Amino acid sequence: MTTYSFFQWNFYLSVLCVLFKYLSGKMFTFPQQTSTAHVRLSTTRVDFRAVTVCLRSFTDLSRAYGLFSLATPSAANDFLLFKTATANQIYVYARNADALFDGQEYTLNAWLSVCATWDSASGLGQVWLNGKPSSRKFTKSGSNIKGRTIITLGQEQDSYGGGFDAKQSFVGMISDVHMWDYVLSPCEISRYTDNINFTPGNVLNWRALDFQITGRVLLEEKQNICY
Repeated sequence: MTTYSFFQWNFYLSVLCVLFKYLSGKMFTFPQQTSTAHVRLSTTRVDFRAVTVCLRSFTDLSRAYGLFSLATPSAANDFLLFKTATANQIYVYARNADALFDGQEYTLNAWLSVCATWDSASGLGQVWLNGKPSSRKFTKSGSNIKGRTIITLGQEQDSYGGGFDAKQSFVGMISDVHMWDYVLSPCEISRYTDNINFTPGNVLNWRALDFQITGRVLLEEKQNICY
């Protein structure tokens, strides 16, 4: 049996700490419009009866762009958050079916907390912007998201793992990405929005994220406004 000294154990525990917290206080910066630059997020999960995705974004874009794109071999838009060029409108796609959410104040040049939920049993989706809920709307019901997922930030997938369009690319900053395999309660979403003792994602966890950067995307310290 292998034995470790006190200092070796301390080093080992320190490495574990880094692995599970290395994106805390960080952000991905997408500094230009391209058809290539993106971040791919990895998970081993291949079957979802429900989904909640939360993230924080900062941009000055007034055109359309994708915020979060999950594709499987059977559906390029298996779960997609897509901001339209129309002010205060965002689409949620689930299983290639969409619902349009309107009327929430999508402010430019400000950090926004965006959460979206979907449940396969009811087919209902919902968007929460800075902790405020939208109406619940029907997308598609009766089938789970199944298959090996490809998840991208910065680009919207029009095909499995590709089909990127520069005119739909994200330019700005994204941070605090979490994904759960269930619909979060309003209280949990409120805690995420306020960044107070919320349950990290059990599919994607910003504090232990497996990711790959392609192109000009920077991993930087998150910029917070000081008062």
